[in-house]
Order: sequence, then structure tokens, then C-alpha cells
Amino acid sequence: MARWLCLLVMLVMLVAGHAVAADKVRYCDYPVYPPVSWSDGKQVRGLAPSVVKNLFGQLGYEVEIVVLGNWKRCLLDAAEGRVDVVLAYSTAQREQSMLFSTVPVLREEVALFINRRHPVRFEQLDDLARYRGGLLFGESYGVEFDRMVARNNNIEWVSDSRQNFGKLIRGRIDFITQERRTGQLYVENLPGGQDIVALPKALNVDYLRVAVSRHSPLAARMPEINAQLQRMVDAGDIERWLNESEVTYRDMINLPADAQ
Repeated sequence: MARWLCLLVMLVMLVAGHAVAADKVRYCDYPVYPPVSWSDGKQVRGLAPSVVKNLFGQLGYEVEIVVLGNWKRCLLDAAEGRVDVVLAYSTAQREQSMLFSTVPVLREEVALFINRRHPVRFEQLDDLARYRGGLLFGESYGVEFDRMVARNNNIEWVSDSRQNFGKLIRGRIDFITQERRTGQLYVENLPGGQDIVALPKALNVDYLRVAVSRHSPLAARMPEINAQLQRMVDAGDIERWLNESEVTYRDMINLPADAQ
């Protein structure tokens, strides 16, 4: 009897182990957008991973963070179902392969960052056609902006924000399109960053949302995802995580090199 009981316990543990392993969410992040998402060299930190871990933890999932070489790769893997979740802006093209939360995670103001030594005149979108811009692979800032880019072919695509801002500092490009909070935080301690400013006029305002691959089993749980997101917003969790991430990022940047 003791032997059979032992076997039964082992079988239950094995089944439970498989169940836990199955309840895993693959979340793709490209951590170059502080305070939303950034890396301290060891792990991905910021608002985005905090939201995803807490959101899906409340729904009974373990979160695996996947970091790829650029943002475009994250979007492609989500579209094809190799990862379950990303945090992104909603566009008509992305909605073909992903479901977006109706509850936004964060309101973001998209700004133009320029080098004050090389002024840029920006009153309307078409004004940018005469300038050279820099974006990260996979970035999209609205239908009209994307059309302008396609029409004028005036964007240099890179995979690294430091490379992009370096080009702007050296005058190799005229503007960078970037979320205002992220751009300002990024250039605070960037060598030569004192010449980089954000124009007061915003390019547009968009909302960062939880995006679930249509190939993922999570697609059937979007009502629960939205409900849990709303609870987190109402509780002030998202605002608190955003503020904490800003403080943590600044602390990390200001550490002596040998202490990081």
C-alpha cells in the first residue's frame, strides 16, 4: 500500500509539474525605452515587464521574457505566434495578427528630437520630408507618418537608440521620432546630449497596449486581460511602477562605472 501511495504522489506531482510548465507566457521585449523598458545588463526592467509579470501572474501564468535583436523581430515573432505577448501601439497592420487591449497601459506623446545646432522647422507632417530622420527597426508612429516615410524615403533605420542619438549629435541626421518621456530621460546623461532638445509640438499621441498574438491561447482570454488591466489602473499600480522605474533608471545611470 505504501508503495502504491508513493507512486500515486509521484504521478500527481508529475502531472502538476506539466500543468505549471504549460501555463507559461512568452513575452518579447526590446529594452531600449526607459522608463518603459530597459536593461541593467542582467535583466529587463521597467514599467513594461512589471505590468506583464503582474498582469499574467494574476491570471495564473509564469512569464518568460524573450529579448531579441530589434523591435521588428519582436513584432514578427508575435505575429507568427512564436511569442504570446508584446506591449505596442495599435496599427491596422498589427491588428491583423495581434489582439490589442482596450485598456491602455500608458498614454505616450511622440515628439521630435533635434540638435539645436541644426534647427528643424516643424509645423505639419509634410515639413519633415526635407529632413533626414532616424528610427529603430519596426517603429511606427501612425498611418500618416508611415506614409510620409514611405513616400520620401528619408529615414535611416538602426537597431540601437545610442547609435541613433549619436547620429543626431554628430549632425548625420536631422531628427529622431521618440516618445517624449523616453527621449528626455535617455539624453540626460548622454555625452553631447546637451544639444539635443524635443520640439514642443508633438507629432502625435498614442497609447501603449498589451498585444496578444492571435495564434496564442491567450487570445481567448482578452476580456479577463482587460478586466485585470483596469483593476491595476484603478489601483494606481501602473503609475507607481512608472515612477519607480524612472528613479531606478536614473540611479543606475548615475552609478560609477565600477559599481554597475
